[in-house]
Amino acid sequence: MLTRTKMQWPRWLVVAAAAFFTGAAVAQEYPNRPVRFILPQAAGGALDISTRAIALKLTETWGQQIVVDNRPGANGIIGMEMAAKSKPDGYTLLGAFTSVLTVNGHVYKSLPYDTLRDFAPIGQTLTNTIVLVVNPSVPARSVKDLIALAKARPGDLSYASFGLGNLTHLAGELLSLEAGIRIVHVPYKGETPSVTDTVGGQVAFSFATALGAAAHIASGRLRLLATCGERRSNAFPNVPTMIESGVPNVIVTGWTGFLAPAGTSPEITRKVSRDVAQHVKGADLRERLSAMGSEPAGTTPEEFTAFIKSETAKWGRVVKAAGIYQSQ
Repeated sequence: MLTRTKMQWPRWLVVAAAAFFTGAAVAQEYPNRPVRFILPQAAGGALDISTRAIALKLTETWGQQIVVDNRPGANGIIGMEMAAKSKPDGYTLLGAFTSVLTVNGHVYKSLPYDTLRDFAPIGQTLTNTIVLVVNPSVPARSVKDLIALAKARPGDLSYASFGLGNLTHLAGELLSLEAGIRIVHVPYKGETPSVTDTVGGQVAFSFATALGAAAHIASGRLRLLATCGERRSNAFPNVPTMIESGVPNVIVTGWTGFLAPAGTSPEITRKVSRDVAQHVKGADLRERLSAMGSEPAGTTPEEFTAFIKSETAKWGRVVKAAGIYQSQ
């Protein structure tokens, strides 16, 4: 006599199947309420401008409000700590940039966050052109002129950065080493005050993102001397690079990306990554941001994780060579 026996599925298969369907359900219903993006930068900077542009597109796709929450200060540390301690439910995300993700760990003795331990990378959004700009009152119309002026007035010319250890600080250190000049570093609490004081003449020049300085360059309130990439920027095709200007080692490129607090569902981070990539690579945003010196990336979480690791190693070598350290 034949008897029907109850099929016993392996426990690991049951658990895996449950996780799969639970994750799929979470991603399918996400988001069902407003999403907050914490930005460790003041309003008006490159990260702020690009995130707000992307947020408008995500609002259309998700049908939910995107709240951009600017939390500048302490070279981005305040906003980074807040994001790291947020609930990992996908409703608080982080928009960040090169320095806070890959440089701060080398500059500061202790940090309240660790990039890869406390965050789940979502994807790189943009690559930003870094520019060298001067206040129009400065009698320099080229990098060569600026270097000559600095040599004639050693220790007199000041330059603004977005903060200690920021890429814009490292760019100034590289210029000083490469050109053999003495210039005074003035760190600010983010991009907006740094650029504002360069426009106001409180400092002679600064390194800034093209996106954050574009409007001031267009209005004539800042004079653009050079871009800092390996090739000329599509946004400023008639402007020479630092390489062409005689300082070939001053190659500095910034970038931005989105992350979530560690522990956020991988299904959610992948969904956000796909939706963001779709928009930054779309014709509307791509053309608008490219015109201001930013190129779309739209990478996957895995690609962004690998990129963060490689950038952390690269900038660690630069920080060590420049001897930039903060005791806190």
